[in-house]
Amino acid sequence: MNKLDAICLYCGSSPGENLAYRDAAALLGRIFAERGIRLVYGGGSVGLMGVAADACLTAGGEVIGVIPRLLMEKEVGHHGLTKMHMVENMHERKALMTDLADGFIALPGGYGTLDELFEALTWLQLGYHRKPVGILNVAGFFDPLMAFIDHSRSEGFLRPLHHEALCVDHDLATLLEKMRVIEAPDTSKWLDRHKQEMTV
Repeated sequence: MNKLDAICLYCGSSPGENLAYRDAAALLGRIFAERGIRLVYGGGSVGLMGVAADACLTAGGEVIGVIPRLLMEKEVGHHGLTKMHMVENMHERKALMTDLADGFIALPGGYGTLDELFEALTWLQLGYHRKPVGILNVAGFFDPLMAFIDHSRSEGFLRPLHHEALCVDHDLATLLEKMRVIEAPDTSKWLDRHKQEMTV
């Protein structure tokens, strides 16, 4: 059973066109507060990031931001968080968010969201962490991405154990339960097999 005292949220710095995205971000913030889950995120005050943070804070939750100095200086940083960590660059931001969280959830977003999501998955695949990674598939937003991930598996670029390590659901409560019970892939066996295949 995985501890989920703190979860890192990856999501858009824009609200998106579908109101369902904003509703999902607000619901996530409220549920985190109700369940005593600390929200760790990129520290922004705009877009889905700001919606989730504000909802969590309003409901009495704890919100931890991690933001590069440049973005804070451009006034997109949230000034009402429980704690804000200021770092020098995006690499430091992602590393610290990983350290502060027990798991990761992606909501709809663009390049930055996908970058963070796939880095968390890659680090899980390589054994740099053993924390659950989830996607909240709001209004089918991630359906094309899941089709690509399935295609990558069928074409031999993604092993079944790594494909199955990603938790996906459209319902937040169900997603959290999946993340609590999932076991991290056994990277030692995978790396040994990978080395053997590379030498054939």
